[in-house]
Amino acid sequence: MLVTLDKLFRVLLAALMALLVVSVTWQILSRYLLAVPSSWTEELARFLLVWIGILGAAYAYKVKMHLGIDLLAQSLRGRKAFLLELLVNSVVVVFAVAVMVVGGSKLVAMTWELNQISPALGIPMAFVYTVVPLSGALVCLYAAEHSVQAWREHCVGAGSSGTGRA
Repeated sequence: MLVTLDKLFRVLLAALMALLVVSVTWQILSRYLLAVPSSWTEELARFLLVWIGILGAAYAYKVKMHLGIDLLAQSLRGRKAFLLELLVNSVVVVFAVAVMVVGGSKLVAMTWELNQISPALGIPMAFVYTVVPLSGALVCLYAAEHSVQAWREHCVGAGSSGTGRA
């Protein structure tokens, strides 16, 4: 199931990026060639950039390409490396749940209750902000996946070779 989710995620990010390029291109063409700038393309590009950035951060965490300092992690082996990985994943989950899922959900609920509408596109801002709790949930899912993978490598790998524990 996660493989299908990953493929869908990559396709979504690529589609959002393509839509961003089309939106910005249309803005340039309508402004300079037609001399009648489109009013909605700038706002759409801004919202797409937010979605790409936040969803892209979740995907970067999934493929372990997110910015991090790994000097300590590279120097540890065996059980200590495993425990550090579990600690890091736990801290990531706590942050993602507290800030992104809970905080983002409160933001979505508040903007929905206040009926905030984007000026140019006329869509509820709650739809735009939905990316925050969605990305937080994905980060939690990926942290769980990383923890299970670390457990398999440490416990199952150590049992078969006999050299995995330090």
